[in-house]
Amino acid sequence: MKSLAPFLIAVTLVAFFLTSHGQSFAQTASEPVLLTSCGQSPGPVRMKVFLQKLAVNFEYNALAKPEDLQAKKKEGKPYKTLIIVTGASLKGMGAAGVSMDDELARTKALIAEAKKEGIKVIGSHIEGMSRRSQGAAAGDNSDEQSIDAVCPASDFMIVKKEGDSDQRFTTISKSKNIPLLLFELNNDMLEVLKKVFNK
Repeated sequence: MKSLAPFLIAVTLVAFFLTSHGQSFAQTASEPVLLTSCGQSPGPVRMKVFLQKLAVNFEYNALAKPEDLQAKKKEGKPYKTLIIVTGASLKGMGAAGVSMDDELARTKALIAEAKKEGIKVIGSHIEGMSRRSQGAAAGDNSDEQSIDAVCPASDFMIVKKEGDSDQRFTTISKSKNIPLLLFELNNDMLEVLKKVFNK
């Protein structure tokens, strides 16, 4: 048992380092912020509530386009951060009068413009596995499409841990070398945002 002690101590220290490093919040973001959706799920509304609680300077536009970034820049008050909350809702898209193809095209153009203007992109999925498993019919993968459109192009991700139970976001993080910040409960997400925005 004594011979195992150094090994167990080493493993504990490595685990601590990895945990603290993964959630070290070297990933920060600046204001003002543009909050939008890819898929028109209720997720962005939840994000909006937390940004309001932290008094983050942000604007919410569920159908934001490149022109919105350009207009803000012309005003002399350019956005510094773009948060795109993934999660597809057929009901939400129907109410907004858009299709999944529309959402994917809009998101692609929005991210391209953000990159061009040097705006930090945060990809987020905050509704967990329940959102990912929802669909109007068997085989509906619109939620997964929204994830693929945003997360691999993000500077870092903020994701509900339960929604990563299949390692979906961990895989993106490792393959693309994109930092992943995981949270468990809603209040934990508030703490993540607090540190990201230095509040």
